[in-house]
Amino acid sequence: MAERFRSFGLATPPAPCAIHADDAIALLKGGQAKEASLLAYGNGRSYGDSCQNQAGTVVDMRTLNHIRAFNAETGLLEADAGVLLSDIIAHAAPYGFFPAVVPGTQFVTLGGAIANDVHGKNHHRRGTFGCHVESFTLLRSDRKTYRCSATDNPRLFRATIGGMGLTGLMLSASIRLMRVPSLDIVEKTTPFRDLGEFFDLAEAADQANEYAVAWIDQLAGGRNSGRGLLFTGNHAEHGPHAASRAGGNLSVPFQPPFNVLNRPFLTAFNAAYRWNKSRATAPRQTGYHGFFFPLDGVRDWNRLYGPNGLFQHQSVVPEEAARSVVPELLAAARRAGQGSFLTVLKRFGSIRSPALLSFPRPGYTLTLDFPNKGASTLALLGDLDRITVAAGGAVNPYKDARMGAAIFAASFADWPRLEALRDPAFMSDFWARTSGSIDLRRRGVEAAE
Repeated sequence: MAERFRSFGLATPPAPCAIHADDAIALLKGGQAKEASLLAYGNGRSYGDSCQNQAGTVVDMRTLNHIRAFNAETGLLEADAGVLLSDIIAHAAPYGFFPAVVPGTQFVTLGGAIANDVHGKNHHRRGTFGCHVESFTLLRSDRKTYRCSATDNPRLFRATIGGMGLTGLMLSASIRLMRVPSLDIVEKTTPFRDLGEFFDLAEAADQANEYAVAWIDQLAGGRNSGRGLLFTGNHAEHGPHAASRAGGNLSVPFQPPFNVLNRPFLTAFNAAYRWNKSRATAPRQTGYHGFFFPLDGVRDWNRLYGPNGLFQHQSVVPEEAARSVVPELLAAARRAGQGSFLTVLKRFGSIRSPALLSFPRPGYTLTLDFPNKGASTLALLGDLDRITVAAGGAVNPYKDARMGAAIFAASFADWPRLEALRDPAFMSDFWARTSGSIDLRRRGVEAAE
């Protein structure tokens, strides 16, 4: 059972112990939950250890998986915290609604999307997932169940969105979906020669489109450095309103004993991918699965990284620094001889999240995936951390499995306020590694609003 509770591709051991949600609810209501003993676990699609609790127990939330109510006029949906995003899409699509924000996989739980305040390809238009949360119920170790919203228990509301499951056990939530003319996307591909051309295109692309994201050929150097493809999209005026079957027919049936995604493979793959996508630059109508969730089409794709798994590094840097810092991050990876299978660059807008801790902020975010090669990969990730925070940026905590306390504190100055509202019965490996090693008293931080 333990293997089911490993983060997706995480290069650290899986959670050793798990219990069902009903058992955790009984412990909390009975006042029997021990300190740092629990942590909610969704569907295991995280790249980091924010959903792991080696010293305690993870709570399998997937048994709390019912959609409780849906208003087909307003798009307000209430569901258990363990409901998958794919089920929400399937339920609401026939009525012309779609989640306002979706991450790169639909196989995440509602509670997980809120706890990580996930973002998507339309942050410039819709902000983060937390911007569309109306309310939720939270069970804490004081035996009380709290209804949280912008007006009811607002401090807990803000701390729980983006709070990585540390404020208690979320039981259910109400979110507001957005009305769309169809599920299909009209997608346009625009090749760019280098990062300078991308930055020239990015703001106009955001203004004209609901969705925008770029793929970068991370291995290309010299005069080809920074080349890539800008993908923009909008919901098609005419298309299906019924969700298609989740997932794909392809799968990686076993884990090879080595990393398949090596540098020669990635060099060939990047060249082929860029050539194929650059052939057709006219707008085309495509299904939502391929546009939003391409990796969902290959089950267990993370096995290609081999038995040591992968590390993902996602950073955000201020807009004024991006033209110099993003090339510096890519150059650092090339110098280290590390190849990223999927390299994504996109622009964050200025819409503020209600979350106390939220990764997205105005600027540009770069995501890199690296096979775990041990010390050399960790050294590179440390370099990427330092470049990011020196530029006034931040490293994404829920994509991380090794960040140190200093980098986390530099990325999220408000972390002590979350610590002050953390339920003492809840802990994660990420939180123990970062905030747990910083002396709050020495810092003299108060949690008052």
